[in-house]
Amino acid sequence: MNKQESIAAERRRKTTLSVVLGVICIIYVLPVLSVVINSFKVNTFVKTDTFAIPTGEMWAGFANFIKGMTFGNYPFWNSVKYSVIITVLSTALIILFTSMAAWYIARVNSFLCKVIYYLCVFSMVVPFQMVMFTLSKTADSLHLNTPWTIPIVYLGFGAGLAIFMFVGFVKSIPLEIEEAASIDGCGPVRTYFSVVFPMLKPTMISVGILEIMWVWNDYLLPYLVLDINKYRTIPIHIQYLKGSYGTVDLGATMALILLSIIPVIIFYLACQKYIIKGVAAGAVKG
Repeated sequence: MNKQESIAAERRRKTTLSVVLGVICIIYVLPVLSVVINSFKVNTFVKTDTFAIPTGEMWAGFANFIKGMTFGNYPFWNSVKYSVIITVLSTALIILFTSMAAWYIARVNSFLCKVIYYLCVFSMVVPFQMVMFTLSKTADSLHLNTPWTIPIVYLGFGAGLAIFMFVGFVKSIPLEIEEAASIDGCGPVRTYFSVVFPMLKPTMISVGILEIMWVWNDYLLPYLVLDINKYRTIPIHIQYLKGSYGTVDLGATMALILLSIIPVIIFYLACQKYIIKGVAAGAVKG
């Protein structure tokens, strides 16, 4: 095969790959596009003309958004407040405690630390459905059923991935930096917060983005643990958009789904480059 044939074959390969990835991208975008279209559509046309552009009598304007936010006796802004509280506290706890644990595991490297590390990694493959009933009973017994205490439960479930990423990054940090801090009189706590913690920024951002996307969109854990008559996150609030005889206003539902995913999409698009940096940094040493 000469050089021209090789270049032509490479172009065909790239074209084929672009077409395949384009089709996959369209498949992933279609559900989001459907939500956007139907959020501005009159409820009666959501089922009959799902993918039709809302024009004329189909156009509902912002009526679906207003109805979704004012439907029922539970204020929508309370759901927003509790979702923000749970997401922020959970992410903060996960980043702080898992980074400390990962630093200890990577530096001590004893048999016990290896066991703890592999248990954390193993927890990533355990389906939530296997433990959800036991978990809900335990959380209720320990009074972890409020927006201010459920982050402790999220800490347990989010620790696996976070520790896995942090341990990989800590191993790439030269030990001499910490030894120099120790010579200067820093104890373990001061060494961590003054030297190690600032250096973990790339992985912290990556972990933070992934955990925020998970906690913000989570439905099952808050539904099982929280008292839904008092505390409802946005996904639970959307699930309760039901009228008489169980009828669901799909237009209002789509509107609230759109409102709930917009902050996450904006946050992800603004920070997506840090995910690649954090994962790559954590993969330097295994």
